Amino acid sequence: MSFFHKKRLFVILVGFIILVGLIGFSIRDREELSLVEEFLHDTVGWFQSIVHKPVDFTTSLITNIEGMKNVYDENQVLKSRLSQSKNLLYEVQELKQENQELRSVLGKTESITDYQPIQASVIARSPEASSHQVKLNKGKQNGVRTNMAVITGEGMIGKVQSASQFTSTVLLLSGFDRSNRISVNIAADNEEEVTGFIVGFDPESEFLLLELNAYEVELNGEELVVSSGMGGVFPGDLEIGTIEEVTPDKYGLTQIAYVKPAADLSNMDHVIVVNRLAAQPEEDTSEEEEE
Repeated sequence: MSFFHKKRLFVILVGFIILVGLIGFSIRDREELSLVEEFLHDTVGWFQSIVHKPVDFTTSLITNIEGMKNVYDENQVLKSRLSQSKNLLYEVQELKQENQELRSVLGKTESITDYQPIQASVIARSPEASSHQVKLNKGKQNGVRTNMAVITGEGMIGKVQSASQFTSTVLLLSGFDRSNRISVNIAADNEEEVTGFIVGFDPESEFLLLELNAYEVELNGEELVVSSGMGGVFPGDLEIGTIEEVTPDKYGLTQIAYVKPAADLSNMDHVIVVNRLAAQPEEDTSEEEEE
């Protein structure tokens, strides 16, 4: 073995002994670190802080993005539920209104004992405000005929203008004129028999025009107006409205009363067609009694 080879082994052995000594020295419990250890710790800590900051930033960014996504998803769910709640509330209100109308119609049906009631629903309204017409889902096949009175739970709304096999068209009171007038009775406070005719409609006040048969009649307002049953077209005692105001006509020959309709002529879904033809005349028993 050469001298240089022995020297290299010796250096390696010494270095190994020093390394083991340093390791043993560094791992023992000490309150203070050496300068080299402090340098190494500080250097490693500095590199860790440099690496840790972008990692923390990236982690925080990802967390915020996920949080925003969760908030967005929750917001969409809440919007969807809110929309469903609004739709449900609207449906409930519609059902309540329809239920009230049906109860009102049912009560009116039970009160019409002398005539055959034909229950129907409005399926269309005329787009032109001047036509004052609605279409029903009942026609001749259901017993509907021309000139039959049409009412709701609140009162009369018009008459059947035309009827086909399965549908019919109703002329509302707002479209009545002298060619479609209605004979009416007015319940006056003095119990005097007051009569007249519905002869038109005032679009500004949305009141019916009632032409009184007598000029001397005094009315205080709020008197009930019902159909008289005369003329053979409309049954009697169908509520039409209440008197709001009475004024002389432009010629001073009679008085015109403004009547507020009892039924809403612009909003109805369920109606009753009153079949007066179903009324049966009372049998004359006078001869039998005489016998």
